[in-house]
Amino acid sequence: MEKLFAKYTEAVESACTVKCVGRVFRVQGLLVESTGPRSVIGEICCIETRDGELLAEVIGLNGPVVQLMVYGPMEGIELGAKVTAAGSGLSIPCSPEMLGRVLDALGRPVDGAGNLTVACRAPAIREAPPAFSRPAITERLVTGIRVIDGLLAVGKGQRIGVFAGSGVGKSTFLGMIAASSHADVNVIALIGERGRELNEFIVNSLGDEALKRSVVVVATGDQSALLRLKGAYTATAIAEYFRDMGKNVMLLFDSVTRFARAQREIGLSRGESPAHRGYPPSVFDMLPKLLERAGTSGRGSITAFYTVLVEGDDIDEPVSDNVRATLDAHIVLSRRLASRGHYPAVDILQSISRLAEEVSGPETRKAVRAVKRLVADYAEAEDVINAGAYKQGSNPDIDAAIAKRPEIEDFLIQATGESSALGDTLLRLGGIAGVGIPASEGAVPKE
Repeated sequence: MEKLFAKYTEAVESACTVKCVGRVFRVQGLLVESTGPRSVIGEICCIETRDGELLAEVIGLNGPVVQLMVYGPMEGIELGAKVTAAGSGLSIPCSPEMLGRVLDALGRPVDGAGNLTVACRAPAIREAPPAFSRPAITERLVTGIRVIDGLLAVGKGQRIGVFAGSGVGKSTFLGMIAASSHADVNVIALIGERGRELNEFIVNSLGDEALKRSVVVVATGDQSALLRLKGAYTATAIAEYFRDMGKNVMLLFDSVTRFARAQREIGLSRGESPAHRGYPPSVFDMLPKLLERAGTSGRGSITAFYTVLVEGDDIDEPVSDNVRATLDAHIVLSRRLASRGHYPAVDILQSISRLAEEVSGPETRKAVRAVKRLVADYAEAEDVINAGAYKQGSNPDIDAAIAKRPEIEDFLIQATGESSALGDTLLRLGGIAGVGIPASEGAVPKE
């Protein structure tokens, strides 16, 4: 009998029978300030208006003053409006039914395909798995993109940054990975993107088959800074939900820069002083906390690709520099390559995967070094070659680089809808380098 009523007893015991209430006394910019209610940072509150209720979140406490930011438009808030604390922070409804669906920043369906059955609720913000509990990354993840699988191999549970200026192909690059990767589940976060890019990404870059094993979380650029911020946490919480089910998850996050800009808006609104190029200290505190949540755990893994919009193509600007220092790999997309129609526009000499040595076989590593050397030799002499001043036979290394250049270009360039099997990728890589890569090194990992 006790087991029969256990869930009801638990619900009664956890129910909050006292409501904490306050009143709005000032609205300034993006900030709503109220006297009360008693609350904690991150707690959800409801602000009553004549047309209904607005959801808000506590972002600061200043003595008796509670600083709130509204999830949606602020229209309708008036002085004296009642503010009621919900007693908890944001939690995300999770369910296996999320696969194939498009959700908003709070985890609610926006694709018109009906509601979801909620299996559980996960906190939007939580700590990363303890460092000592994370299994070592030893297994390769196949992306289907030759330049990654061949020259910048990644492992299951690795976190990779994709750095590029605007219009260089970051979103298309992520779409290629989502469409052809061997991950069990894709969680795609489109944070701060243009509204028109959502359908374009789903139809042109992702495709129907990849969508069936994907969850798309979207917070467009015209939405509030708080929603853009929470969209990042919602996508990460959903990825953690599937990881805890034992799945190998691919988290594709576009972009970290817009997440940082959203936090900049929030931080400056609550009175933080800008620390570095207009970014307050809270931005650089929150970035590693978000990024560290991906990776391996005792149950599954989250392999994460985070795009970083490099301002002015300066890869050393504050957000880029902070993210690059936190992640396990960085892939740099070059505007120079993109302008020549070279896609994906990966600059392999500026890109690195810190775990490539761990997940690749010995002959593959030898071939990678040889191909990178050929690319580096050609890049060093490119100006002389293009000017017609190089004389054949002057340098055997440059001669080899020139001879192999068409084959290397053909290997690195890949059409958007094309997926390359790992065995074929390594076979072509070995052919360029003159290294025999055994079939065992190109075996597809077991899921």
